[in-house]
Amino acid sequence: WGRLVAAVPYVRPDSGAKGHVQALENHVLNVIECYVESMLGSVETVLRSDGALEDPLEDDGSLMEQMDRLPTICRFQYNSVATIILAKFDPLMEKYRELMSHLMTSSTESAPPNVAQQVNILEGQLTWLTYVCGAIVGGHSWSSSRIGNGEETLDASLSKRVLQLAQGMDFRLTNSNGVGKADVKLEMAMLYYFQNFRRVYMFMWESSNSDSMSMGGMKLESVPSTKQKVYQNMFENMGLGDHTVVANLIVTKIGKNLKFWPDEHEIVSKTLDLLTDMAGGYSSSKLLLTLDTVKYLASHHTHEEFPFLNVLSNARKRTTFHAILVRLLLSPNGQEKLGVTFDQFMEPIIETMAQLGALDATQLRSEAARMPLIGVFRDLRGVTMSLHNRRSYGMLFDMLEPRHMPLLSRVADSWFDQPDVMISLLRFVQEFCHNKANRVNFDQSSPNGILLFRATSDVVCAFGRRALNATAPTSGDIYKSKYKGMSLALSIINSALGGNYVCFGVFALYNDPALENALDISLKMALGIPLEHVVAYPKLSSSVFGFIEIIFRNHIKTTLALDTSVFMQLMNAVHEGLQSSDAQISSMCANSIDHLATFYYENSGKDKPEVHNFNKHLAAQPDLFSSLTATLFNLLLFGPPQNHWAVMRPMLSLMLASESSFTAYKDHLMSTQDSTNQALLNESFNKLLSDVNRSLESSNRDRFTQKLTAFRVSTRGFLTL
Repeated sequence: WGRLVAAVPYVRPDSGAKGHVQALENHVLNVIECYVESMLGSVETVLRSDGALEDPLEDDGSLMEQMDRLPTICRFQYNSVATIILAKFDPLMEKYRELMSHLMTSSTESAPPNVAQQVNILEGQLTWLTYVCGAIVGGHSWSSSRIGNGEETLDASLSKRVLQLAQGMDFRLTNSNGVGKADVKLEMAMLYYFQNFRRVYMFMWESSNSDSMSMGGMKLESVPSTKQKVYQNMFENMGLGDHTVVANLIVTKIGKNLKFWPDEHEIVSKTLDLLTDMAGGYSSSKLLLTLDTVKYLASHHTHEEFPFLNVLSNARKRTTFHAILVRLLLSPNGQEKLGVTFDQFMEPIIETMAQLGALDATQLRSEAARMPLIGVFRDLRGVTMSLHNRRSYGMLFDMLEPRHMPLLSRVADSWFDQPDVMISLLRFVQEFCHNKANRVNFDQSSPNGILLFRATSDVVCAFGRRALNATAPTSGDIYKSKYKGMSLALSIINSALGGNYVCFGVFALYNDPALENALDISLKMALGIPLEHVVAYPKLSSSVFGFIEIIFRNHIKTTLALDTSVFMQLMNAVHEGLQSSDAQISSMCANSIDHLATFYYENSGKDKPEVHNFNKHLAAQPDLFSSLTATLFNLLLFGPPQNHWAVMRPMLSLMLASESSFTAYKDHLMSTQDSTNQALLNESFNKLLSDVNRSLESSNRDRFTQKLTAFRVSTRGFLTL
């Protein structure tokens, strides 16, 4: 039916199918009426079946598919369809209000069985109608062809009923202090409606107020656009007040959900998704700052006020909740409008850290400390995620350093074997040392960059030492129990080493072991995991190969000073990673080879300790360069196309570092071809090497890369395997 309706604009009125559109209009009304009737009827049928029948409201996939199709069909005959829906909605609302007035502050379960069943049937039917209204309102089109045809008045009629239902549910919930709850499915339907309403009608909440402008002290009234007229008409017809009243109603519902539904993970999750989307919009976020509910959230963001924060399954949601609030708080005039400063907002979190920091080792490892630790690190991560500039990051850093930083490494040492605590800690540290938008940017005379790296190093070393010595789990999910923590620890070191806020030379100069310890532990973790396991888990392989790439890029002296056996283990990992089907992994490994070959080409023959170390490794493994050259060329000529760009980068530096390896590969490839192909291949190699200088300047690299692409295209046309 959706496809038939969607095809109507393309039906030519002068064709033979003159009566088809009228027939379709009649049929669509019948289809919608039957659909609504059958869905409302299914509620009682399912309830009376005592679990024998599946509830279609619980099949989320099928339900969303229906809701996606509905707007197209309903808006074809919107006037008539809206009349049908309202004729169903109003009597059900009246009955529901009547029942609620009898129940008052008691829960549905405590009511007599016949009343409870009536309530359940009504709530199920209202759930269907709320979903249908949400889908139709969400299908509103702002395109020029549809705008201004009065559809917004029908949207207003449907929205008014749903918002009145939301007010009634809220009133009962608040007056009963959370006892008088509606059905979970009805709450989910309400969130679906709010999300669609937000998407269609909330993006103009700022512009609707700004229909006048001043010029040279004179105030000029600008004529509202068609969209603004439609928008204002919508709220006038709804009859509940202007957009601020409706916004306050939605945000109040969000606050009540977070307060009274702590154990319903799905409701908490969808509610926070809605709040995130509202805080993410320019107009809606500015409006949120003026609402009392948001001010209350910003000044009472503790588990005493919002119990969902203390439910373990909602641990991730703590991060989202705090990220939203800090985003609003740090927006222009946010602190002023919310009446809370950043320091005041952070007080409960810092107080919890102070209490945890005062515990001795035994108390810190006790079960009583588990939830506060998980909570405080999840909260801090959410706060840190919303710090996007140097000033805001500096405020948090000054709060934590030096008083609270030692707690991080103490927790890593005590709780290393408990994934829930360690993942919370490591994710916060990962976010805290990540220099996104160049926010970790301290004054030239400040030691904070070094202090931050020291704290990071302490956490990684404390966790790494204990994790490496721990016995491997014999059963269960090895990734969750062991590798996930190691992956995050390596990711932390990668962010710290590549953050560009530490001058690493000072550590050796002043005999500070922080860098050496961090590299040592990280290397042991990276090489301590079997290569087949590294490749099996994408996040783990990204962390491991990312670490290898960064030590070849920035810490080549340390890398070359390793024992030959350890160095060759690294090179073996790089060789394997180079052949990965994941373009990101093969790219990191190719970059590692490029850093190594570039170093050798630029420093070969110089009297430096690191050059001597490299020569020692090459003496033990003389075919190192030749095997890498062969692998790179084989990948270029015969490998999957997504790896081509990655493998091209190190080829020039590798050829310059070891010309004999390139010559050996060329001779080997020629020997596998017949005489005709040998001549063609020789010509292709000559073209590849023409006009290429013996330098690693960017222009020369780019020219050689272009030639490699042409070489691949020409040789693949005639090469035989």
